[in-house]
Amino acid sequence: MSKSIRQRLFAALAGFTVLLCLCYTGLALVIAYVTEDMLVQRLLEREAAAVSMRWQQHGKLTPSGSDLITVYGSYLDLPQAVRAQVPPSAPRGEVFTTTGQHYHVLALDLVAAGQPQRSYLLADVAPVLVVQRLAREVGGVVLGVALALIALALLLAYWLARRLVLPLQRLAQEARQLAPGGAVHFSERDRPDEIGFLARRLETTFVELQAVLQREQAFARDVSHELRTPLTLMHNTLALAGAHPVTLEGQAQLRQSTDEMRATIDVLFALARAEQLPGEMVELRSCIEQCLLRLLDEHPWDASLLTLDLPERLEVVGNGQLTMLLINNCLANALFHGGPACRISIVFAQDCLSIDNTVQAGQPRRVQGFAHGQNLLQRLAHAMHWDIVFDPGATQYRVAILPTQAQ
Repeated sequence: MSKSIRQRLFAALAGFTVLLCLCYTGLALVIAYVTEDMLVQRLLEREAAAVSMRWQQHGKLTPSGSDLITVYGSYLDLPQAVRAQVPPSAPRGEVFTTTGQHYHVLALDLVAAGQPQRSYLLADVAPVLVVQRLAREVGGVVLGVALALIALALLLAYWLARRLVLPLQRLAQEARQLAPGGAVHFSERDRPDEIGFLARRLETTFVELQAVLQREQAFARDVSHELRTPLTLMHNTLALAGAHPVTLEGQAQLRQSTDEMRATIDVLFALARAEQLPGEMVELRSCIEQCLLRLLDEHPWDASLLTLDLPERLEVVGNGQLTMLLINNCLANALFHGGPACRISIVFAQDCLSIDNTVQAGQPRRVQGFAHGQNLLQRLAHAMHWDIVFDPGATQYRVAILPTQAQ
């Protein structure tokens, strides 16, 4: 397609150049012929004025003083070739003959004895025509110069077409070589003209499309990966319910699985929209307090086991929805792995938020969905440009969150 654009532009420039040359050549020929005819006509008019003056002075027609112009007293005295093409009533005329003569005729109205009399001036201008002679003598040189100029114009048109289309060709080639997930950079993006604007818009569009595709792929992968474990657990519990009634433990597992799926779906949708959520000032202490109130409402846990050490105001740069999801999931994981009797400590020191929960010695590790949760929590933090570190231990589990501090 880019090659076709160059060919079309070259054809347009070349056609315009040739057409312009032909038009100016035709115009030059017309001007030359018109000038030649006007010169001959001017000579006839001057001779007619001289003949009229001599007629008034001497009362008779006198021969012309020019060897090109002949005076005829009547229409019948004109040569047969002239009378065949010029009628008696015509005031002037131009006659071309097959024998090489070229005549210009001018009628001259005189008065003799009170009666009008028409005489004629006939000029055989073939010896003085210069346009045809120039065409014969230097026509080859003029034609050669014209062809050379046309060739030069065609070369210039080709160079202009190539120069003008080359940035578009390079832009198309770079766009054609883009690989999914690869870096997007167009070499023409710094141009100050429309091509540079187009390159910048294409670059932005490609980056946004890649981000959308990455979010879509991550969402599909997470849906398949994160929801498989709770769905399997719910399916197994319901399958056993056909033979045995669902026990309290089974009901608790179903409830836990549905809660986990609901929380996971909230996180997945939040991550899918994370690139569209603008960064804002978030009061982290307020978010933590709201998450703690929700934790006490949804889980049977003693609030006296909580240690909270936060400044009065803790403003960070992030997103309120993602921050709430991150803290809620961290606290839910702390209860899930520490049990209802665990102690939870939330401390902010040295620009780091630490969420610690105790783990009873000898308690078997519960890993249901935990590795998946770590992956989602990392993605939640990275969506806000935060860092998060997990530090498991035999008696304590710590999650360290490093938010972006407000300036």
